[in-house]
Amino acid sequence: MKIGRTCCFIGHAPQELNFKFDETHWDCLHLKELLVSQIYTLITAYQVQTFYSGMDLGCDQFAAEAVLSLKHEFPHIRLECILPCETQHVKWNELQRDRFFYILEHCDTESMLQYAYTPDCIEKRNIYMIDHSDIVLAVWNTKPGEVGHAVSHAYKTGKFTIVIDPDTFQVKPNISAL
Repeated sequence: MKIGRTCCFIGHAPQELNFKFDETHWDCLHLKELLVSQIYTLITAYQVQTFYSGMDLGCDQFAAEAVLSLKHEFPHIRLECILPCETQHVKWNELQRDRFFYILEHCDTESMLQYAYTPDCIEKRNIYMIDHSDIVLAVWNTKPGEVGHAVSHAYKTGKFTIVIDPDTFQVKPNISAL
């Protein structure tokens, strides 16, 4: 495998996780620790410098916050927020929007892929991030759906993919991409 320089995050929204929106739940805290650990390894072992987050609630934002927390130790890393559309956050509550805008304020770059929402804009964003990444870090419970489709695209395009199962906390790299 070539040494990766870019990594994108793909993952479940809170309602698809067993702890839902309870970020004080042990499973959520453990998942966040795993994300920091995996991102740390990507920086130190694979020289990843740029991370892409799709900025959805849940795993996308957990991973973005993990990158921001590591910028003190690794000031050269970059967080790029890839927004599927301008209205991504409009139906979220005030705390969720505040978190979204806090991450945007502290990221290095933000890109919006299209102005208006369309039913396929999340899928387009995921494919864009995967196609522009060397490595994919996914939080996926192996069930069919949006995240599964994105992981399938990563496998089909030969991306080195690391999957964290949010139910078992197993970390599985896609060895076939090495």
